[in-house]
Amino acid sequence: MPRVAIIAGEPSGDQLGAGLIEALLRRRPDLEIEGIAGPRMQAAGCRPWRDSDELAVMGLFEVTRHLPRLLGIIRDTRRRLLADPPAALVGIDAPDFNFRVEPTAKRAGIPTVHYVCPQIWAWRQGRVKDLHHTCDRVLCLLPFEEKFLHEHAVPATFVGHPLADDIPANTDRAAARLSLGLPAAGPLVAVLPGSRAGEVGRLGPLFAATAAQLRHSVAEIRFASPMATPLVRDIFQQAIEHHAPGCDFHLFDGRAREVLCASDVVLIASGTATLETMLVNRPMVVAYRLAPLTYQVARVFRLVDVEHFALPNLLADRRLVPELLQHEATPAALATELLSFLESPERRAAVAGEFAKLRDLLRRGASERAATAVLDEAGLG
Repeated sequence: MPRVAIIAGEPSGDQLGAGLIEALLRRRPDLEIEGIAGPRMQAAGCRPWRDSDELAVMGLFEVTRHLPRLLGIIRDTRRRLLADPPAALVGIDAPDFNFRVEPTAKRAGIPTVHYVCPQIWAWRQGRVKDLHHTCDRVLCLLPFEEKFLHEHAVPATFVGHPLADDIPANTDRAAARLSLGLPAAGPLVAVLPGSRAGEVGRLGPLFAATAAQLRHSVAEIRFASPMATPLVRDIFQQAIEHHAPGCDFHLFDGRAREVLCASDVVLIASGTATLETMLVNRPMVVAYRLAPLTYQVARVFRLVDVEHFALPNLLADRRLVPELLQHEATPAALATELLSFLESPERRAAVAGEFAKLRDLLRRGASERAATAVLDEAGLG
């Protein structure tokens, strides 16, 4: 019976892997799936070697402390693959782990697919040459990634983005506000300062001060923020108390999509959440601040190789939404951009129309296309 091994190392990879497994089994019910998997992949039919939580280590000191254990998992995974080679190996994102396992499989003649292009198109593009030795094919979620890899002779397939398949074209603002217990009337700004403690520590005070600026212009304005973890909630709550004590803030544990749907406009940290904001069709102002030393190193050595950093702008290849980086991101500048959206239905409609085109570009049936590519590489199509 043919087998495919899949390795995922975080919740987003587990979600992608579950969709891929379901699509693979629809095409080939005789297929056995095994690997490093989270609960969604296991529920979809993956026999786990280990739980993907074992790979989910964040931060330099955490990685250092767990390094012997992680190296042991890498060695064990390599041994498994070589002792009983599957028809194909799929590494889902998690490059710190998968890029240490995939080359072993590729050298052994196991067809190897990496699902989710690493952001080498943005950061130190010279690393693209390493992909030739890492895997046989990269499955890309974004169209410009496929183009970039083809320019460097790396086999790649744009499969579309699963979020675009999952999120409906029309979202109900009133229903989202009702579900969250928010007032039906009045302007609402969704504020998303990030999901990690470090970035919320840098952006939380900025975003809270921006809210305070907006309140001077729109007295009845309200704010809603989904919080990724209790620690992030504590950090942002302190920022609100210090920089925006008079603002009407509503904090939620998770529920990011509902908060986005309930909003009129979004103030957001650069990252994957900007894609979800685009797919629910809400105008946004994107900001980011790197740690000062990281920013200086990136500038001096020209490590960043893209004109835009917000995903909607990268997809559109132009400045579709405002993006403010480092010292440009001030409360006054962010508040001005947000107010422009709030006061201009025409501007909101124009952005919504562009977002609809980008959503159609990404809605390709990603899991089915990924399954086709994996089966083709494995010779099982």
